[in-house]
Amino acid sequence: MADTQADPAAQPELMDEDEPFFSNLDLFLFSLIAGLIVYWLIFLPPNHSCVEEREHGKNIVVFYGSQTGTAEEFANRLAKDAHRYGMKGMSADPEEYDLSELSRLTEIENSIAIFCMATYGEGDPTDNAQDFYDWLHEGDADFSGVKYTVFALGNKTYEHYNAMGKYVDQRLAELGAQRIFDLGMGDDDGNLEEDFVSWREQFWPAVCEHFGVEATGEESSIRQYELKVHSDLNMNKIYTGELGRLKSFENQKPPFDSKNPFLAPVTVNRKLNKAGDRHLMHLELDITGSKIRYESGDHVAVYPINDSVIVNRIGDLLGVDLDTVISLNNLDEESNKKHPFPCPTTYRTALTHYLDITNPPRTNVLYELAQYATEPKDQENMRKMASSSAEGKALYQSWVLDSCRNILAILEDFPSLRPPIDHLCELLPRLQARYYSIASSSKVHPNSIHICAVVVEYKTKTGRVNKGVATNWLKNKMPADNGHKATVPMYIRKSQFRLPFKSSNPVIMIGPGTGIAPFMGFVQERGWLKEQGKDVGETVLYYGCRYKNEDFLYQEELEEFEKTGVLTALNVAFSRDQAEKVVLMLVFYGPQRCTGLR
Repeated sequence: MADTQADPAAQPELMDEDEPFFSNLDLFLFSLIAGLIVYWLIFLPPNHSCVEEREHGKNIVVFYGSQTGTAEEFANRLAKDAHRYGMKGMSADPEEYDLSELSRLTEIENSIAIFCMATYGEGDPTDNAQDFYDWLHEGDADFSGVKYTVFALGNKTYEHYNAMGKYVDQRLAELGAQRIFDLGMGDDDGNLEEDFVSWREQFWPAVCEHFGVEATGEESSIRQYELKVHSDLNMNKIYTGELGRLKSFENQKPPFDSKNPFLAPVTVNRKLNKAGDRHLMHLELDITGSKIRYESGDHVAVYPINDSVIVNRIGDLLGVDLDTVISLNNLDEESNKKHPFPCPTTYRTALTHYLDITNPPRTNVLYELAQYATEPKDQENMRKMASSSAEGKALYQSWVLDSCRNILAILEDFPSLRPPIDHLCELLPRLQARYYSIASSSKVHPNSIHICAVVVEYKTKTGRVNKGVATNWLKNKMPADNGHKATVPMYIRKSQFRLPFKSSNPVIMIGPGTGIAPFMGFVQERGWLKEQGKDVGETVLYYGCRYKNEDFLYQEELEEFEKTGVLTALNVAFSRDQAEKVVLMLVFYGPQRCTGLR
C-alpha cells in the first residue's frame, strides 16, 4: 500500500496562446469551476435528516463521536440491540447529519437519540463531533419532547475526564430534551468494556419501562452484512488499502486528512538509545509539496498495517484463500454505511489494512462467534465470557484481557472455533490511526515532521510475544537510496497543547522518556524565536529516563540548547543509575516534598 510514492497528478493541458477562443486563464478557471462542481456532487457527503429514518421504520438513532473507533463500535452494538426490543436502530456519524432537525424526532413514535461521545485530548470533542459541539455551544434549538441518553468514553487519569459526554448530556437537557436514562461513564483507565456492558444492561430495561414495551427474547446472532464474492472484477476497481477514494495512493491530491492521508517519505529512521533491550526511535517524514501545515504541539496520525505473519496464520486456521475478492454489503439498503470497510477488496487486504486483529476482542465478538464452536465446552466458555455474570466478567478479564489474547490467540486456543471469515471480518473493529506528538517545530522544519517513539514488544501470560502494530511497522520503514521510497500514510491532528502566545512568558516542561517529544518542538521553536530577536522568557526542562548512558534521548541536542541559552535549565533524573531509585518528581519538587515517591 504505502511503500511506493505516487507520481504527481498530471497538470491540466493549457491551450496555445494563438488559439482564437480561450486563453490559458479561461481554461484554468473553467477547470477549477468544473472540479469544484464535481467535488460538490460526488465527494462532499450530504447531510441527512434524522427524520428520514421514519420512512425507513427506524426509531433509535445512535450518534457517535469517535477518535479511535471505540465509540463507533459501541454505537453499532446499541443500534443492533434495538431489534431485541421490537425497535429498529441505526448508528450515525454526526458529521453526516443535520442535527438542527433533531427536534423532529418527536414525530417518530417511541424514538430515542443515543449519544456515544468520546473525549479527546484536553477535554476536546473528537474530529467528527467538532461541528456538533460547536453547533450545540452556539445554538439555541428547542429540543422539547426529544428523548435522549448519553454514554461517555474517557480516561479518568486526565483532568477533563469525559468532558464531551458530560457537556452533551448537560446541554441537551438545557435545550429542553428529556433524559430517559442516566449518563454512562466509561473509563479506559479501568475496564471500558465492563463499564459499557453494565450501563447497557440497565439502559434497555429502562427504555422498555419508559415506552411500555417488552423484550422479544431474540438473542440469536443477526448479520448486518452479506457476502458477495467477485470472480471477474477489474483489478482497477479493487481497494488495496486506500481509506477513501479508490487509487488515492497512486494519485495523491490535497487536502489531506483522515480519509485522504498523505504518503510521506521517510527520510530519517535512527535508533535513539545507545544500549539496553528497548528500541527507541526517531523518524522524519517529508511533507514537501503536500501543503500540510502543522504547529508545535500538534499530533501526527499514522495509518499502520498489520503483521503479515498474523494475517497468514488466520487464513491458514480458517482454511481460506486470502486473495479472494469480496464485498460485504449492508443488508439495510437505506443505511448510509454500505460496507464495514472499503469494498470490493480481498480478505488479505481487509485483515492487513482495515481490521484490528491485535487487540483483545470485546465481549460482543465472543458472543457472536460462539455459535461456530463445535465443542460444547468452548461454546460454553465463550458465552460465559460474554455474559454479565460476575463469573463471566472475571473469566473475560483474566482469560482475554489480562492474558492479552487477540483474535488469533483465541482461534488457536479454541481449536473447535472456525467461524466463516466473512462473519469474522464483519465483527472485528476497524484498524485505527496511531497518534504521536510531533517532535519538531514547523518554524525550524517546515517540510519535515519528526516522530519519537518506543517500539512495543512484550511477552504475554500465555508465552506469546505481542508486538505493537504501528511501532514495529515504523521500525522497518528505512530510507533507501535505490529509488524505492518507504512511505507512511499520515495526516495532522490539531491540538490545544501550545506554547504561550507571548514568547516572553516563562515555560516549565516535564517530559520523561518519549514524553519529551512535544517539548523538542517547543524548545526548537523557542530557539528560533531567540534567533529572530524576540524576547524569550525562561525555558526550563525536567527530563527523566532509566540510565544516562542508555536512554538519555536527544542528549546532544538538549545539552547544546542549554549551552546556547535556549534552555535556561536542563534538570535530569536517571532513575536506575544508583542503588536508590530516583523519580523525576523528586528532582522537580525536592526531597522534602517527595517522601514516599522513591
